[in-house]
Amino acid sequence: MASTAPKARSEAAEHLKAVALRLFAERGIDGVTVRQIAEAAGQKNHAVVGYYFGSKEALVRELIVDGARAIDLRRNAWLDRCEAKGGPHSVAEVISAMIETSLDPDAAPGDESFNRFFTLLGLSHRAFFMEALEDRWNTGYQRCLAHLRRLMPDMAAAKKNERFVFLGATLGAVLSARESELADRSRPHHMWQSAGTLKHAAQVIAAMIEAPPTTA
Repeated sequence: MASTAPKARSEAAEHLKAVALRLFAERGIDGVTVRQIAEAAGQKNHAVVGYYFGSKEALVRELIVDGARAIDLRRNAWLDRCEAKGGPHSVAEVISAMIETSLDPDAAPGDESFNRFFTLLGLSHRAFFMEALEDRWNTGYQRCLAHLRRLMPDMAAAKKNERFVFLGATLGAVLSARESELADRSRPHHMWQSAGTLKHAAQVIAAMIEAPPTTA
């Protein structure tokens, strides 16, 4: 069986990945060259991306899998703990967990970039994005959707699936907006720096999921 553990990388390679992730989140993968990544990382050798990763495409793939794997592991761990206690018990509880597990607990405020990168790439290069994921690293997301199906008001399965499309788009937009604002260090961002903001976001998104279905 193939290992699911991430590849061990040198400190220099990990620094390149962090720099590339930030640049891709800000400009999109088409707006960033390997030369720009090298220069932003303080490397004089512009071939350094090829040396460590083989190509820009391979670097992007590794960033996708790294971030998706980390979120999936956090999400499944939360679900295991919650289910062991008989939960989750509400739509809002599931949505809040989906948001919280999308955040990197080790990142300093303003240093997160993955959700912007992930959302932008999914919109601009969806086929490549899905192929890179290899239909993996979304088991936690699917488990959350299964709980939402159970906890949502009674409605047709097709309507629930429509709301899951709205859910994914809304989560991506909210998390990307948060990252973008916090990355701007020129001024304080009181809303996004408040611990209650993401809890409020979860309540609002839960209200969307739980709204009575129309009778059109």
